[in-house]
Amino acid sequence: MDQNELTCFLVLAEELHFGRTATRLHLSRARVSQLIQKLERRVGAPLFTRTSRSVALTTLGSRLRDDLEPHHRGIENALARAVTSARGIEGVLHVGFSTPLAGEMVMKATEKLRTLHPELTVEVCEVPFSDPYGMLRRGDFDLQLTDFPVHESDLTRGPTLLAEDRVLAISTGHHLAGRDSVTLEDLAEVPLLTIAGDIPGYWREHRLPTHTPSGRPIASGPSVTNFQEALTLVAGGNGALLAGAHVALYHGRPGISYVPVEGDMPLGYNLMWRAGGGNRAIELFGRTAREVARDMAPADPRRALPR
Repeated sequence: MDQNELTCFLVLAEELHFGRTATRLHLSRARVSQLIQKLERRVGAPLFTRTSRSVALTTLGSRLRDDLEPHHRGIENALARAVTSARGIEGVLHVGFSTPLAGEMVMKATEKLRTLHPELTVEVCEVPFSDPYGMLRRGDFDLQLTDFPVHESDLTRGPTLLAEDRVLAISTGHHLAGRDSVTLEDLAEVPLLTIAGDIPGYWREHRLPTHTPSGRPIASGPSVTNFQEALTLVAGGNGALLAGAHVALYHGRPGISYVPVEGDMPLGYNLMWRAGGGNRAIELFGRTAREVARDMAPADPRRALPR
């Protein structure tokens, strides 16, 4: 049996139009007609009724379509699994994410991969607020989508996927909350919450600076271990927090204002994995994440900008 005849028959049975079938299969209309006629001669009876205005399946054609479809789909799936296995992308990929924006990107990439590569299972988990790289180092994650900068010699980073501005999360009762924007110099007027845990110095200084660019000291507020705890303290007027602009969309709540920070370096989002630990599954996830990032970037320029 000619595989081309079967494929052409099933596509025509779906489209019921020779022109659209030809376009989908990258064939000429004459070649489509030829393949269908060969199959009908092999079967011994018409599979379609044709007029100048329409194409329809015969009763025999409908029965053949119903019998063939699951087997044809099974063959295609078997070939796809073989290709996937040969490329080394089957199994389970554990992916961490650091923020809600990173989580949205990871979930959209996961959904896309579930459709295109069902043999690759992606399991996702949030990165602990107080231990940004520990789970990746221990092997709990294969890769991680996180906000940068990151300077870790044992971790490899991919290209920037998205970038977003930062905002100052501050109590609505504070005088800075009424401004259209603040600068890093304004941070001298409010204590910043600190984070308890294994936090690298450069990470802490970027997200929780102790001095303004001119050298003015920034007071330290209470220590927190997770983001919800931080927002509760901010709403209560116990300190402020620098965060990505997306938090205004994900975490809008009474008592908190999100004020844009001008003159600040944007946060970049990148994939990161253990040095020497790359594989085809990670490469595939990276390509898919880049496609997702391109789709997400124009949706809300306040949240994430393409780089």
